[in-house]
Amino acid sequence: MVKNKMTATKKISLRFPRHLVSRPVVYHLIKDFNLELNILKANITSEEGHMVLELKGERADFDKGIEYLTKSGLIIDTLCREVTRNEERCTDCGACVTVCPSSSFTVDPATREVRFEEDKCVVCGMCILSCPSRSMELHF
Repeated sequence: MVKNKMTATKKISLRFPRHLVSRPVVYHLIKDFNLELNILKANITSEEGHMVLELKGERADFDKGIEYLTKSGLIIDTLCREVTRNEERCTDCGACVTVCPSSSFTVDPATREVRFEEDKCVVCGMCILSCPSRSMELHF
């Protein structure tokens, strides 16, 4: 009989201070804590780093991985925010398409309507700032 183990999935934001940018953090999350991850956004330089990850794994491994990140000195934020589109306000102007770093927006070539794929969104807020009709909304 196989027991169902509890899994955890969460999007997190990691900030790397200058002295930690060269550490193999992602490697350790995979190898030492058996976590699956999807890098949604990353910008790492020799000065600082920022990475948005979706982490998934068994609850015990997940908790140990988060503890490792915390003890390493990384700044961790849980992304419990989401961006949604108010369809009644949207005019399909396409301003969001050009600024979105995760390609969450596409234009249908036949209808010229803008499509929003929420699962690709990294909650950066660029679409909210660029939307002239204020149809993009941030929810906590």
